[in-house]
Amino acid sequence: MSPARALPEDGLGWLHDLGRWTGSWLWVPFYRVRVRHPERIPPTGPVVLVANHSAFVDGPLLFGMFGRRVVFLVKAEMFSGIVGTLLRWLGQVPVRRDVVDRRPLTTALGVLRDGGMVAVFPEGTRGAGEVGAARQGATWLARSAQAPLLPVAVRGTHRPAGSPRRFRPRVDVLVGDPLPAPTAPGRDGLAAATTEVTEALRTLVRELDNEHRQVTRPDAAGDVREQ
Repeated sequence: MSPARALPEDGLGWLHDLGRWTGSWLWVPFYRVRVRHPERIPPTGPVVLVANHSAFVDGPLLFGMFGRRVVFLVKAEMFSGIVGTLLRWLGQVPVRRDVVDRRPLTTALGVLRDGGMVAVFPEGTRGAGEVGAARQGATWLARSAQAPLLPVAVRGTHRPAGSPRRFRPRVDVLVGDPLPAPTAPGRDGLAAATTEVTEALRTLVRELDNEHRQVTRPDAAGDVREQ
């Protein structure tokens, strides 16, 4: 861990910052992104960000949206060749799914203790974005580093199989209120904290889905109206 950088050893601070700046505008030609309640993002100090995951683009899209450095736990399959080297230089951490390996968590814990932000997709894989069963890595990190958990919901990136391609679809990113760092000991404490953050994510997803249904609700004449 490099002091005061809040990045893993392989991370290059200048490249990470360049990547975040690029990520803040790169998606403009492809998506109409609306970030809700960015003021809820703690500007400093350790934070464990947890987000739902429904499309490959979720991680890269979120990377440039938080106004501070953020280290994502990324599936290890992505870390090969030039892409893998770039991800390491950007300060991202490989995670092998369904394999007991504490090294990624240890690295992420070092980032948090350096005052950084770590982002986790707690379901461990992509789904439809409704937030299914979550794993306990995020809450373990938050408890170990005494870091708040920040739930973030993303809707609009998922294109169901067989549906037509969309031109600049609207993507909503809703930032929830930070949850206090878990303090309850043992596995039961982790389970309870995981349930709490999972429910917070589901609530945010439902809020976005309800808003979308209201925006696209047909009026009496059968037209679609904006609200």
